[in-house]
Amino acid sequence: MSKILAIDPGDRHVGTALSDAMRFFANPYETTSANNLIPFLTKIIAQEKLDTIVVGYPKTLKNTDSQQTLKIKVLYDQLVEIFPQVKFVLWDERLTSKSAAKYVNSRDKVDKLRAHSIAAAIILETYLDHLRFLSEA
Repeated sequence: MSKILAIDPGDRHVGTALSDAMRFFANPYETTSANNLIPFLTKIIAQEKLDTIVVGYPKTLKNTDSQQTLKIKVLYDQLVEIFPQVKFVLWDERLTSKSAAKYVNSRDKVDKLRAHSIAAAIILETYLDHLRFLSEA
């Protein structure tokens, strides 16, 4: 099995998380700038031989689309076009940023950046749980 990457895209920063090869663990990886996302993905897809990337999909609590949801749909379409060899999966990310904020010091700039990757790890963890559930069914 290959590792899976998750991304938590924002307007300024994109948090990333990477699974282990057995797909048991979701580990915060890096936070990159939104402007650097394509070069970052190009590098990590080749380096880790990724075939799946999970994209945090920000639906509202009422399960409707927001402005951010629409931006992510555009980003998703671009990524699918740029990286046709990779399977991209839109995955519900509701409340992951709030959950991640509990693990960082909001006064520390580096820690605040790390929160984006922690949110991506939470997204990836729920996706990996889903895969395990499917394999047990």
